[in-house]
Amino acid sequence: MSSLADKVAIVTGAGSGIGRAIAQTFAANGATVAVFDFDEAAGQETVSLIEAAGGEAAFERCDVSSQESVRAAVRDTLARRGKVDILVNNAGVAHIGTAASTSEDDFDRVFRVNAKGVYNCLHVVIPHLLEAGGGVILNLSSVAAVTGLPDRFAYSASKGAVHTMTFSVATDYIDRNIRCNCICPARVHTPFVDGYLARNYPGQEQEMFEKLSKAQP
Repeated sequence: MSSLADKVAIVTGAGSGIGRAIAQTFAANGATVAVFDFDEAAGQETVSLIEAAGGEAAFERCDVSSQESVRAAVRDTLARRGKVDILVNNAGVAHIGTAASTSEDDFDRVFRVNAKGVYNCLHVVIPHLLEAGGGVILNLSSVAAVTGLPDRFAYSASKGAVHTMTFSVATDYIDRNIRCNCICPARVHTPFVDGYLARNYPGQEQEMFEKLSKAQP
C-alpha cells in the first residue's frame, strides 16, 4: 500500500518548481493533492501531470496573502474531500535588496506572501487538523533563514519568520498530534529561479546562477 494512501494534502505554490515536485511526489505515494496556486494555468498543469501519472489532484486558485482566499480554497477542498491531513506551506516570492535599498512597499510585499501567507494557512488549516485528530505541517523555509544571504534582506527576514513559526507551532500542538517541521533548501534550479534571474539580471542568467549558488551552502 502507498505510504500516503487516503491522505489529503494541501500544497501551496504547487504550480511550479519545488511545490509542483512535492505535489507530484505526494500523489505518486497515494495522496490526493489540493494544488493551491495564484496562477490557474500553472496549477492546472500540475493537476494534469499528476492525473497523467495515475494520481489524483484538484486545483484551487489561492492567494496566500489573503486570508479570505485561503479560507475559500480550504473550504472547497473540504467540500471535495471531507478532510485535510497534510499542509505544505511552499508559496513564496523573492526580492533583491539590502536593508537600506529595500523599499517599505517591497518589504511589505515579501512579508505578505512569505510570512503572513504561512500564518494565513496555519490559522485556517490547524483547526481542521485538530478536528481530525492530528496531521502534518511542512513549511518551506530557506538556508537564508539561518545564514542571511547577501543582498536578500527582506527575503532572508521573511524566511527567518517561517523558521521560528515552525518551532512555535510544533511546540503548541505537539500534544495534539500535529507535527510541524520545516526544510531549508539552498538554491534549487526551478522556473521560479529562472524568472527571478531574468527579471533582475537580464543577459547574465547563467553567470549569476553559478555565482549565487556558490554563495549558498
